[in-house]
Amino acid sequence: MRITGGTLKGRNVKCPDGVIRPAMDRMRESVFSILGSLEGKSWLDLFSGSGTIALEAVSRGASHVELCEKDKIKINTVLENVKMAEQDCGVKIQCHFMPVEYYIKRCKSSFDFIFFDPPFPYKFHQQLVEQCDKNKMLNKDGIILVHRPAEHAMPEKIGALVKSDMRIYGRSIVDFYTYPKSDS
Repeated sequence: MRITGGTLKGRNVKCPDGVIRPAMDRMRESVFSILGSLEGKSWLDLFSGSGTIALEAVSRGASHVELCEKDKIKINTVLENVKMAEQDCGVKIQCHFMPVEYYIKRCKSSFDFIFFDPPFPYKFHQQLVEQCDKNKMLNKDGIILVHRPAEHAMPEKIGALVKSDMRIYGRSIVDFYTYPKSDS
């Protein structure tokens, strides 16, 4: 796998042992293009796998990046990938090695972007987005992105969040959830 844009563009990312479904290069490049500049923004990568999405965020200017991955087999590879990005970009990436559900329940931080990329059989996308909303993990103008299989539908509204965009990439979809814009 390679980083698709930013200061780390073209750099190889190591893939850990165990089950992994790396986000397609085309999908990653498209999503980050839609989001635009990440300069000074915060990013949370949930179900991180190899850490590629977090590395893309750092490469594209995010100044505060965290990732969460529960699979202990992936720890050494994630840390190796993170070390490469930190050295080249000068941004510390906070790594949490625990179940995402546990991380969300105890998280006290808020982010500009939260990216979910659970294994495709995972069935609790909506509940995790609801918990992020309840815990006020998303900044007012932030975006929650949910990468999911096409056969797993997501509602138009989750808590106070509304689906503001949806992009299709083969048999996978990325949903964008935001807070409604006020007219004031």
